[in-house]
Amino acid sequence: MEPRNEPSPSESPSGQAEQERESVVKVSTLELFFDLVFVFTITQLTGILAQDLTWPTVGRVLLILGIILWMYGGYAWLTNVVTPSDAVRRGLLLSGMGGFLLIALAIPDALHESGWAFGLGYFVVNAIHSGLLLRAAPAAMRQLAPLNLLSASLILVGGFTPGIWRVVLWCAAFLVMVVSPYLHPMSEWTITASHFVERHGLIVIVALGESIVAIGVGAAGLELTGSLIAVALLGLVLSFGLWWLYFGGDDEAAERALDATPSLRRGRVALHAFGFAHYPLLFGIVVLAAGIKKATTYSSGHVYLSQALLLGGGVALFLLADVWFRRVLRIGVLRFRLIGAAAALATVPLGLRFTVEQMLALVLVVGGVLLLEKKSALRSI
Repeated sequence: MEPRNEPSPSESPSGQAEQERESVVKVSTLELFFDLVFVFTITQLTGILAQDLTWPTVGRVLLILGIILWMYGGYAWLTNVVTPSDAVRRGLLLSGMGGFLLIALAIPDALHESGWAFGLGYFVVNAIHSGLLLRAAPAAMRQLAPLNLLSASLILVGGFTPGIWRVVLWCAAFLVMVVSPYLHPMSEWTITASHFVERHGLIVIVALGESIVAIGVGAAGLELTGSLIAVALLGLVLSFGLWWLYFGGDDEAAERALDATPSLRRGRVALHAFGFAHYPLLFGIVVLAAGIKKATTYSSGHVYLSQALLLGGGVALFLLADVWFRRVLRIGVLRFRLIGAAAALATVPLGLRFTVEQMLALVLVVGGVLLLEKKSALRSI
């Protein structure tokens, strides 16, 4: 891996632009190891949705995912400017990983008995992130640190607060996170496009991996029947389809688009594309994984409305979020994915009676989107 040079506060963003475009920085193996804890996070959230698909549960999962993903994304920004090249930094990243593990362990009962563990884990993760970033980007961190501390404190205090006040404090913390980038100039942040895009792509891969894990979890202890095998294989193909939608050229186009963005605007564009747009994209994967888990568990039995909604809604959410992502970076054609999202939702009535048929229809929807985009690209040559 090429060494990453940490930017000096005295360097101007415009002066760094050309150097950033010339450098190609790859994600380190420690960062790959760090991402493993996110698998457990997605597993916990998937289990909650699969067990109880109600509006309060959806809101709970959205809130918890938003809080975790914001700080997890913060570590992706962190390792974009801070190379984990010495024992101290590696030790601190491992400590941060421990904090994320504590958060993930607390997820199922975070709004009740284990809220204190969630709050404590988040505060630790935030403190380590702020400390490491202070050294690499002091000017930007001095403006961001008070808001980071405020959101972390709200989550910590909320973890020890009973009832509805915990939800109120955590929602307030999430609001602080979302607003904070607009309260300081993001032009001070330096982003190496190659590393940044690859890092977020790996987060998507980790989330997609949960849809595969969901097949195994849902099938645990069940007799291996034809319908179970069909659901499992269709779940695998559907996950592959989502992988193809994201990694079939969009990741490379995203890197080129981000690299070509002027340094003064790059931070803002990265925030909207890889922060805000990836939030519903990852939630869509969680929703789909929950649907695959239920479909596998009940492959030979009763068909539930929640299962059909999770399957169709998960694919639709992913496609809509990917449209947002593409629009921010101005890459690719949008209309076919919008049509695909509507078609995915249209499979829900089918799923009320036939699980295998709905999953097959979703595979055809995703395949149709890819085929139409391929034909459109060939015509434009």
